[in-house]
Amino acid sequence: MAQQRIGMWLIGACGGVGSTTALGLSALARGLTPPTGLVTALPRFAGLGLDDPAAFIVGGHDIRKASLLSAVRELHDRSNVLDERVMAACAGDLETWSANVRPGVAYHPNPTIAAMADRPNVRLAPTPRAAVDQVQRDLRAFQSAAGLDQLVVVNAASTEPPFDPAAEHQSLEQLVPALDRPTPGALPTSGVYAFAAIDAGFPYVNLTPSRGATLPALEELARKRGVPLAGQDLKTGETLLKSVLAPMFARRNLRVLSWVGHNILGNRDGLVLNDPENKASKVRSKDLLLAELLGYRPQSHVSIEYIESLDDWKTAWDHIHFEGFLGTKMTLQFTWQGCDSVLAAPLVLDIARLALLAQRRGESGMMKHLACFFKSPIGVTEHDFGKQFEMLEEYVTGG
Repeated sequence: MAQQRIGMWLIGACGGVGSTTALGLSALARGLTPPTGLVTALPRFAGLGLDDPAAFIVGGHDIRKASLLSAVRELHDRSNVLDERVMAACAGDLETWSANVRPGVAYHPNPTIAAMADRPNVRLAPTPRAAVDQVQRDLRAFQSAAGLDQLVVVNAASTEPPFDPAAEHQSLEQLVPALDRPTPGALPTSGVYAFAAIDAGFPYVNLTPSRGATLPALEELARKRGVPLAGQDLKTGETLLKSVLAPMFARRNLRVLSWVGHNILGNRDGLVLNDPENKASKVRSKDLLLAELLGYRPQSHVSIEYIESLDDWKTAWDHIHFEGFLGTKMTLQFTWQGCDSVLAAPLVLDIARLALLAQRRGESGMMKHLACFFKSPIGVTEHDFGKQFEMLEEYVTGG
């Protein structure tokens, strides 16, 4: 059987995560790199019929003027994380795919994110409906021009401030009329992209803590259109370790008294999170799971600071103060340092492959079995990484 042609549409295509994902797809397809970090490359996923990296064609939106190739070169120059020979061998693919990147579409964007825009003809829509229509035109043009059998839309854009749902977000019947009103509260930009993708019938993945598709009206739309949803806020570093370590304390009946996490990072993600409004979304997501995992709420603190010189190297220092037998107080400390984009990129391909598989199987709505990939998994209250991974294994084996 002929291999399918698969599109991956990246919102924020020329950011660190988007461009590194594109480089990884090309390198995997060319046999230039092993699948280290790719969960779906584990033996238990063999035989599922997941799409081969060579099947993917990349497109996307971005508000910045960069290309995919210039973005990975910039990442390498700033952070020294990529292999120059791999970049050179994949340059042709990245340049070809860059022709598929369109100027971003925004509706009442956050000022910090808007200030990053330098791509010509970035489109500011007067209403959510106008923004949705433009995004859908871009998606369908890509689908047609590339002759795609399937297309998955991935939100790898910068984090937005928190967005609190209102009455009009509770049902599709209430939301649709609101799309024609030029009011800031109708949908955030992430919600515009989510609506556009879902309404057009494309699986939607949210790698960010932004609102995206997590509104009752959009979940209803996903069921109506038969579209799988995955999200939200990719779990790659400190929170991943929390989801592994906190269950250990609970199962050993060691009482956590306080848990303090201090995060420092550079890159554009750090720059955006330097805005207190945008930072609030990320802090809320990172601090949410401790009480769920421990069964009680210890004193906790999460900080995120922008340190420009670190570029893509994200560092977390955590201090865990806990009580053991006979009231003895002890401490666990750890330091995690990883390259943010390189940690995220293989997971993007994992989630995209599983979302595309779900659509072929006729599944729709929230993909709860993908909880292990996210800090705030949609439709799931379980935050224990081990139990989350068991959910994925049960899905894979049909259990």
